[in-house]
Amino acid sequence: MPVESGSSAAARQAKQKRKSHSLSIRRTNSTEQDRSGLQRDMLEGQDSKLPLSLRSNLLDLFSQIEREFENLYIENLELRREIETLNDRLAAEGQTFEGADLAKGALKTKASHSTSQLSQKLKTTYKASTSKIVSSFKATTSRAVCQLVKEYVGHRDGIWDLSVTRTQPVVLGTASADHSAMLWSIETGKCLLKYMGHQGSVNSIKFHPTEQMALTASGDQTAHIWRYMVQLPTPQPVADISQTPCEDDVDFSDKDEADGEAEGPNDCPSIRVATTTLRSHQGVVIAADWLVGGKQVVTASWDRAANLYDVETSELVHSLTGHDQELTHCCTHPTQRLVVTSSRDTTFRLWDFRDPSIHSVNVFQGHTDTVTSAVFTMGDNVVSGSDDRTVKVWDLKNMRSPIATIRTDSAVNRISVSVNQKIIALPHDNRQVRLFDMSGVRLARLPRSNRQGHRRMVCCSAWCEDNTTCNLFTCGFDRQAIGWNINIPALLQEK
Repeated sequence: MPVESGSSAAARQAKQKRKSHSLSIRRTNSTEQDRSGLQRDMLEGQDSKLPLSLRSNLLDLFSQIEREFENLYIENLELRREIETLNDRLAAEGQTFEGADLAKGALKTKASHSTSQLSQKLKTTYKASTSKIVSSFKATTSRAVCQLVKEYVGHRDGIWDLSVTRTQPVVLGTASADHSAMLWSIETGKCLLKYMGHQGSVNSIKFHPTEQMALTASGDQTAHIWRYMVQLPTPQPVADISQTPCEDDVDFSDKDEADGEAEGPNDCPSIRVATTTLRSHQGVVIAADWLVGGKQVVTASWDRAANLYDVETSELVHSLTGHDQELTHCCTHPTQRLVVTSSRDTTFRLWDFRDPSIHSVNVFQGHTDTVTSAVFTMGDNVVSGSDDRTVKVWDLKNMRSPIATIRTDSAVNRISVSVNQKIIALPHDNRQVRLFDMSGVRLARLPRSNRQGHRRMVCCSAWCEDNTTCNLFTCGFDRQAIGWNINIPALLQEK
């Protein structure tokens, strides 16, 4: 008996399908005349406002739709029969497929078991590695209260650095990219003096520990020492600004409200000649600071060197070389002859001048990107900030690894540490300023909205320990400096 091939069987089924379809159509057409006669009788017997011809056309259309549905219904029935036939054939061969499914099921069970174990390990590792990051973003239960007190507006370009005098009268100094440095009255916000002796951007400003002298570093490859004499104006009553919690203020707008060129103070006296000019760098002088006692200064430059000068003779005492790339900052210890320099080579170095005969240096590689600043605290700690979005707290007695690491969501610029309250102020590229304690616990975030706060990158922060009105100052590339009053609860200070 000949066996029918698969192709011939499929062709035969297709022919049968076409035959049944044509039969259904002919069967439908044979009754079409009877239906049309009944429809006409119904049209004549029904009461309708539609014309007879329109009603007849509608009935014809509905009858055509009905025929189409009948054809689709017949095809659907045929497809169901074919599906049932295939199911019966698969059921007859069910033993072989069932065995294969069982084998696959066993493999799937093993795979799922091993996958679940691996995923559990990954989850545990992820939680352990991110627990410190999450803790950095969490706020404490007792929230600090921050109040914007005064804005200092007058520079024509971004402000890179600021500092507060260590002697009376207490004034604020700012260094700007508009080639000038300004001294401000903290209480009134008025400009008291303007220094215009540099030919390039003023990148840093620091005040002498005991005398009315300022040290500025500039992009003109020099550092200037200049004397100042200012008289504070009569303080005016401060406007009543409601205290604002520091956490999670909504940023309502990103618009720069001060894009227009700010007008400098017309009645502000100016100085154009420096008392001492320090020249020996071959690149931009990015920062400078006074050593303890005020008889020597250290400068940091893009020529990859830091220089130690004698203030009285203006002579170069030491050239501190070793960094592989441009320096970004330098800072001196408040009570000891120690200097720390930071660089774009992802390191910062500790230079020890306590022994006149031995000048030791230690290199620290705790960051993965540019170290933007490294500062001393009053104790034995160094705090470093970086473009890798971390801030690390180091112990001078054991600098092998940081004692605390703060992870943030933006690059960190020139940081500062409060001597009295031991609080770290972190200025960010994303216009935020955050406060942390020395153990890495987040205390607050300064308000930032379209009504207050910085509108562009925050470049630097500086604490003022002697002034009760403003105890923190920040400056940014929005051409303004801001004075803040930070109120930290006693419970947080005890921690």
